[in-house]
Amino acid sequence: MSAFSVTALTAALLTVLAPPAPAAAVVLPAGFREQTVLTGLNQPMNLEFAPDGRIFVAEKAGRIKVFDSIADPTPTLFADLSANVHNQNDRGLLGLALHPDFPTQPSVYVLYTYDAPPGQVAPVWNDNCSAVGGANGGRCIVTGRLSVLQAAGDVMTGTEQVLLHDWCQQYPSHSIGDLHFGADGMLYASSGDGASYNVVDYGQLGSPINPCADPPGGTMTPPTAEGGALRSQDVRTPADAAGLDGTILRLDPLTGAAAPDNPAIGAADQNARRIVAYGLRNPYRFAMRPGTSEVWIGDVGWNTWEELNRLTSPTAGLTNFGWPCFEGAPRQGGYDGANVNLCESLYTGGGQTAPHYAYQHSSTVVAGETCPTGGSSTSGVAFYPTAGGDYPAAYQGAVFFADYTRDCIWAMQPAAPGGVPVAANRLTFAAAAANPVDLAIGPGGDLYYVDAAGTVRRIRYFAGNQPPTAVLVASPTTGAAPLTVSFDARSSTDPDPADQGLLRYEWDFTDDGTVDARTPTATHTYPAGGPYTARLRVLDTLDVADTQTVAIQSDNSPPDAVVDSPAAGSTFAVGETLTFAGHATDPDEGALPASALRWRLLQYHCYTLDNCHVHTVQEWNGVAGASFPAPDHEYPSYLELSLTATDSGGLSATTTRRIDPRTVDLTFASSPAGLQVAVGSTVQTTPFTRTVIQGSENTVSGVTPQTAGGTTYVFAGWSDGGAQTHVITAPATPQTYTATFVPERLPQSQMRVRSVDSAETAGQNGRGTNVLDGNRTTMWHTQWQAADPPPPHEIQLDLGAAQAVTGLYYLPRQDMPNGRIARYEVYVSADGTAWGSPVATGTWVNSTAEQSATFPAKTGRYVRLRALSEVNGRAWTSAAELNVAVAPRTR
Repeated sequence: MSAFSVTALTAALLTVLAPPAPAAAVVLPAGFREQTVLTGLNQPMNLEFAPDGRIFVAEKAGRIKVFDSIADPTPTLFADLSANVHNQNDRGLLGLALHPDFPTQPSVYVLYTYDAPPGQVAPVWNDNCSAVGGANGGRCIVTGRLSVLQAAGDVMTGTEQVLLHDWCQQYPSHSIGDLHFGADGMLYASSGDGASYNVVDYGQLGSPINPCADPPGGTMTPPTAEGGALRSQDVRTPADAAGLDGTILRLDPLTGAAAPDNPAIGAADQNARRIVAYGLRNPYRFAMRPGTSEVWIGDVGWNTWEELNRLTSPTAGLTNFGWPCFEGAPRQGGYDGANVNLCESLYTGGGQTAPHYAYQHSSTVVAGETCPTGGSSTSGVAFYPTAGGDYPAAYQGAVFFADYTRDCIWAMQPAAPGGVPVAANRLTFAAAAANPVDLAIGPGGDLYYVDAAGTVRRIRYFAGNQPPTAVLVASPTTGAAPLTVSFDARSSTDPDPADQGLLRYEWDFTDDGTVDARTPTATHTYPAGGPYTARLRVLDTLDVADTQTVAIQSDNSPPDAVVDSPAAGSTFAVGETLTFAGHATDPDEGALPASALRWRLLQYHCYTLDNCHVHTVQEWNGVAGASFPAPDHEYPSYLELSLTATDSGGLSATTTRRIDPRTVDLTFASSPAGLQVAVGSTVQTTPFTRTVIQGSENTVSGVTPQTAGGTTYVFAGWSDGGAQTHVITAPATPQTYTATFVPERLPQSQMRVRSVDSAETAGQNGRGTNVLDGNRTTMWHTQWQAADPPPPHEIQLDLGAAQAVTGLYYLPRQDMPNGRIARYEVYVSADGTAWGSPVATGTWVNSTAEQSATFPAKTGRYVRLRALSEVNGRAWTSAAELNVAVAPRTR
């Protein structure tokens, strides 16, 4: 799965069900019931409960709505930040928090994607990046903003106070994340790396490249590049300014500055002071463990692992969770293959913290469960209270975590109530949940979750008698007046055996409080007018009831929406401009104006062709048509245009047009065969074939070094001439890419020293043969006791047979600098007489570390190293060991 994303299905009318209505699809443990408590929201993302009973809901586009309670049918618009919020793909208003003393301290905190690049003022893009190749084209640069708003009753008063503005984001996923207050009164904030979710991204992408100005600048190539996903490791490089991407921050809520006891509070860099954890890809949701200072972080993975990370003490020291060098506990194959310094040093030196729990995309979280596998995205974390609440005692202190893609919620329970949740102690809590994107514990200790499709749901526990489930079927619900509607409640159920066949029904056809019928089925004729609300109440033998409602519109019929273009069967390649157009007619109103039309571009990201989740790429409101560049994405995936038409009475109809990608097969091979290369996020043994979308970007790496058959190989070149790690833009026709590898070095036993121009044998054993003895303490050293012949000096090696020579390895003397080579030349000859031009020239540094000179393969039996100068300008030359890299010969 690439990144967490949201669905795009919302209702046209805002309705609050009172009392709440249960959902039928979700599967819960015995005694638990789900109820839909708020509906009609437009892509809700975050839910916060105020101590006074009010409910604040943040919508992705930038609006915050406040309900008096779950029984409030008409929310108040608290604030509209949509002019500042960039709402595309996974960008938007995602974080919301209330001050712990709210409403006495009436502060509402927001964390959102700001619709402007660094240094510019929103709105710049106006939620439309088509002019620069789309949101996923690498040129639609945005930032992140943390602000505080002041409440006066149910509405915002005054102006937005910006606490922190940072978080450069080049790509439309892994944006900003969540907000929570800790028990210490500090404000915690999370953010993603802002990097590509399609390819290995170290800052080399875009036009111009590296628009976030990550170090070291320039061409942004391995091993020194520190951009893209490596922003998550930025705090490890104090020589440059620290960015905030891929981190958890701990802040003073009054100023946005670092909390005074943060672990890096002594750093000169203000951002470094704010960070308490880093090495995160997309920490979209996190939660504070009750009664502790612990932060539990859900980090959305790339294509293999989802993580639940535990930050045990935010003040004890900086915690590195390892991304992008690690995904889950293992190394991340794509970034390991790129050989970047920030990862290689972590592999050798350690220091990363493994997840408390990680689950693989191809595996279930709980054995035997019905939750699907494949694509995955951790999308909610919440702790059940350690005391109180109606849930069974085993849930006390449990952590709930959700997956938007799998539509499931799990509970990780402690070994004893109130203890630390045990990774192995997991159960499936809600299978087939509705698009969960946030979890919260509400008043009374019930778990609530936000459904990105437009609702908020509560999960209650009933220890004894279970309420019935009301199922209301009505047909038709719209049409010409008078409208006769048939109602049917016979599918209603009750889990208690004592209530089987004994349910009672109460119909209120106009929601006026009067019971109009008490039979399982009924009819009612509605005059023109409305809309009307019909209510069904189903009661069991103990008078425990459940309610369902349905809206009826008499004398009004829904419109018909038509997509005129693109035509059915249309296809795309990445970057192509796709134009769309449509119209709508209404039986009562005729042709509807463009203002009645709403378009959404959806991208289905699939694990297999029939196992997909949805990204909302872009929206267009009030237009009959427009155009967009086809976005890049991993395959399998496809696009869908959704057109919704709404008439003046609020009835709507939606039609869709699927647009499939044109694909191409890319085959990856190696010479010699059977070695490994990395493509995107994974490493595979060649040969293999990947199906990708034409025009898509794909990173490839020749994994180096690697061992096969007892021989260690190093990368030598790609058939397309690209660097060891580079980007392939998928062509229109099938293509094979071959990575060539060479043995790391020729065994010293196969070589001999042919000659040296000078060797000290009186004052020390400085014979030339010492460079092939495998002993780091012996060396070839030019004469120094009787005379000091000036450079150049040279040593010649006989390889025993002709080889395709690709490099020379030089180990300087280990005890002191005397004789260490500075400027050098390397020659290869077939006969040891005709040397031609040098195959490599350069300057080695004054170090005890082995150094090398690599070059395109040249066939020859003899290798000559000429030392042109010594590191301190003296006459001597020395070498502890020499080795030669060669390509395999074809026989």
